[in-house]
Order: sequence, then structure tokens, then C-alpha cells
Amino acid sequence: MHTSTSARTAPATGSASASAARFSWRVVDIVVAAVLGVAIGLVFWGWNTVGGLWFGAMDALTPGLGGIAVGIWLIGGVIGGLIIRKPGAALLVELIAAVISALIGNAWGPLTIVSGLAQGLGAELIFLAFLYLRFSLPVAMLAGVGAAVGAWVNELFVGSSPNIAKSIEFNLIYLGTLVVSGALLAGLVGWLLVRALAATGALSRFAAGREARRDV
Repeated sequence: MHTSTSARTAPATGSASASAARFSWRVVDIVVAAVLGVAIGLVFWGWNTVGGLWFGAMDALTPGLGGIAVGIWLIGGVIGGLIIRKPGAALLVELIAAVISALIGNAWGPLTIVSGLAQGLGAELIFLAFLYLRFSLPVAMLAGVGAAVGAWVNELFVGSSPNIAKSIEFNLIYLGTLVVSGALLAGLVGWLLVRALAATGALSRFAAGREARRDV
């Protein structure tokens, strides 16, 4: 009787252990999250000028249209989630990138960190919705959209001129352009960058790298 019970429970125990191992963070995960965060933070710093000019030009055409330039600032969560594939990875990488951008210096100062938190959380919730099991292009684009919605909600209430004080028309246009930018500049571009990085062999210790080798 005891032997039979043990045999029945062993697969369940093994499955639980495998699941716990898949979700637990390794040292390499932590190191890569930090490296990604710093690298993407430098990208944010460069985009502060290019994206800022693009944002201003589009917003001058139609208030709210500037959101189309925001996607690059949302890419950290997408890349972090696609590569590390552990709970909290999307949030952590986006947050580290925001901290680096703020420390280097930009027009938004410490509010950049608040933005990174909101954007990273938006992407994180998408990966969570798929139980950290799916990392396809559609999921990446949805993660970019999630980050965009996080940015939109944050900017409704945070900043020197919160968007909640602006017109409904502005906020709807801004939300629409943010979603498009998040899907394309964060989701699609982020997915392509991860695929390109995986193809070099740099991600050999991650599922993303092993998948790239199988696809070749």
C-alpha cells in the first residue's frame, strides 16, 4: 500500500520540482538581467534626444501623436522577459534601465524610475498572463502593448503636467499611438533583437538561445 502511494505521488513531486527549478533565478539570470538593464539604459539615454525630438515633432502636428516615438523606452521589459523567462525579469530589466537613464541624466530625473516601474510592470503582466510559457512574436508584441498601457496610466497621474488634466481626445490619441509604438518598437523590434542575439550564440545558456539553434 505504501509503495503504491509513493509511486503515484512521485511524478507529481518531480513535476513540482521541475516547475520550481524553471521559475527560480540562477546566478547567470541575475548577471544577465543587470547587464541587459545597463545596456538598455544606455539605449534609453541615446533615445532621449532622438525620441524626444520625434515626440515633439509629432505632438506639434496633433497633440497625443507623440506617443508613436515612445516604444524604444518600453523595450527593456520585452527583452528581459523574452531572454530570462522568469517571474520579475521584465520588470527588473526595465527598472534597471530606467535607473541607469536617470543616473546618467535626462529631463525627467527621478520620475524616470517611476516610469520604468510602470512600464516594466505592464510588460510583466503579459508574460504572467501566459504563465511564462509562451515567448512568441505575438506575445512579445502584447508585452510591448502592456508596457505602453503602463506608461499611459502612469502619465495620467505622474509628472509636472499629468495627462488626466488634458482632454479626452488627447488621451485617446496618445493611448492609441502608445499601443502602436509599444507593439512595433518595443515588441517587434525587441523580439528581432533577441533572435539576432541568440543567433550569435550569446544566449546559449537560455531557452531563447536553444530555440534559435533548433530553428537553424
